[in-house]
Amino acid sequence: MTRVLDLWKSTSRLPQGKRIFSVLFAQKAPYFASIHPRFTEIGPNRAELVIRKRRSVTNHIGTVHAIALCNGLEAAMGALAEATIPSDRRWIPKGMEVAYTAKADSDVTCIAETDPEQWTGEDPEVGVRVRGVRRDGTVVIEGVIRLHVTQRPAQQK
Repeated sequence: MTRVLDLWKSTSRLPQGKRIFSVLFAQKAPYFASIHPRFTEIGPNRAELVIRKRRSVTNHIGTVHAIALCNGLEAAMGALAEATIPSDRRWIPKGMEVAYTAKADSDVTCIAETDPEQWTGEDPEVGVRVRGVRRDGTVVIEGVIRLHVTQRPAQQK
């Protein structure tokens, strides 16, 4: 089990544990902290977090701005990747393709998903399906984050 998944399992059981985990995870990259993610689910092949609609993540028309949404999707993808990848492999983002499909005028739940076989095959490219969903269930952003997955050098296991 990965350190991220271990940390999630140990903190999410505590009062305010999901909040604690979210703050700790957001310290991994400064742009994650800028959106104040609140993780709600982390496990192999799926991660989910919420970006609250607040002034610091809105644009000139009062909706959650595109970069905040992409940061949320990338944070969800990163948690999923860390919770899923076999211990003898490592990953690095290769690209992101997203489409903005509706106005993000409420809190947004960012979801990242993969299929188990994507992590065990010979293809070094893993496509992580991502989407952001408004409170009313409308998808406001969706796409794929491509990862390049390789064998971890023996000394880094």
